[in-house]
Amino acid sequence: MIDFKIHQRDSEDVSVIELKGYLDAHTAPDLETAFQKLITENKFNIVVNCRDLSYISSAGLGVFMAYVEDIRKNKGDIKLTNMTPKVYNVFDLLGFPILYEIYKDEQEAVVRFHEPKK
Repeated sequence: MIDFKIHQRDSEDVSVIELKGYLDAHTAPDLETAFQKLITENKFNIVVNCRDLSYISSAGLGVFMAYVEDIRKNKGDIKLTNMTPKVYNVFDLLGFPILYEIYKDEQEAVVRFHEPKK
């Protein structure tokens, strides 16, 4: 079985979640738990670093869709970074680049949370 790990770290007013391994139907509940914890803690500025994410299934993508509305209702957002071409293609195929901001690197995404809202 391939491992899946989530590591969270907070800096200023942005929480960064690093994903590692395979995000599928078996591991999606771990990501749900991470998002629920952030919402409970009133942390709504979230960057998901996908640098070490080697695979994502539709179940994994569904977790993002399940939580983004609550997060945006609280004036936050989920920004995605550091995707491998393979992972990006899955997001792209399902139209995620229209719904989410995707950045090449984590620092760029973090900075975007500090820019004035348009």
